[in-house]
Amino acid sequence: MTITPRVALVTGATQGLGLALVEALARRMTPQDTVYLTGRDAGRVAAAVDARPAGGAHVRGEVFDVSGARTADRLAALLAERHGGVDIVFNNAVMRVGPDDDPRKIIDGYAEVNNFGTTRVLRAFAPLLPDGGRLIVVASSLGTLHHLAPVLHDRFDGLASLDEVDAQVAAWCAAVRDGSARAGAWPGFVNIPSKIGQVAAVRALARQRRDQDATRGILLAAACPAMLNTPTSALWWDVRSAATPAQATGPLLDLALAPVVPEHYGELVRNGKVVPWAPRR
Repeated sequence: MTITPRVALVTGATQGLGLALVEALARRMTPQDTVYLTGRDAGRVAAAVDARPAGGAHVRGEVFDVSGARTADRLAALLAERHGGVDIVFNNAVMRVGPDDDPRKIIDGYAEVNNFGTTRVLRAFAPLLPDGGRLIVVASSLGTLHHLAPVLHDRFDGLASLDEVDAQVAAWCAAVRDGSARAGAWPGFVNIPSKIGQVAAVRALARQRRDQDATRGILLAAACPAMLNTPTSALWWDVRSAATPAQATGPLLDLALAPVVPEHYGELVRNGKVVPWAPRR
């Protein structure tokens, strides 16, 4: 029996959870498979590829800055030419923010990576998924309407397209930039609306693709890796008892490699269970 080599792509993969996902995928996949380790800095990409343990799938580095206007399209075209498609995509790239950062000053760069970068990846790589493919956006349990004031729920609930998601994120960014978000109902922690925007993007694309993806065994989902023991998380919380990035990969790999659970489609999933999007009415 001939086995078709598989291709996986991880964004934001030079450190932390992204790097751990690359290493775990490589261990679980075969030497005929390819895992793309991507990041925006060529030197860090090369160093991460050189430092990984031998064995398993072939790990290949590619420079990919999700904040670039056309970079996702260019990488998607390159991988389509090389492989004909991409079986597994983990969108993990993130710009981190610290307690001392002024949201008004960092919001544009922050959303460019975390939100518009997410919708760029979804647009570029969803069409490349073969039967059985997986596209997973690494988000957070903060990415639900439970963490947003009810008056703002309509901003992100029921959106029908990625363009609508981008428009709502842009409006939120403008309110942060001019200070009106601080005086209104928006949460002060910019990570909350950003994560909600990421999950809303998955939900919007899922609304468009649900029927065709169901017949082809494709999974499109957001995933929460739970609290991680990383230097960035330690700026905000006591993470001494939290999982390391390597420990957190298990449930994420299940989404990528185990049989699809239909209930996960278009949802935010944490440890194999769907995190409800909205409060019960």
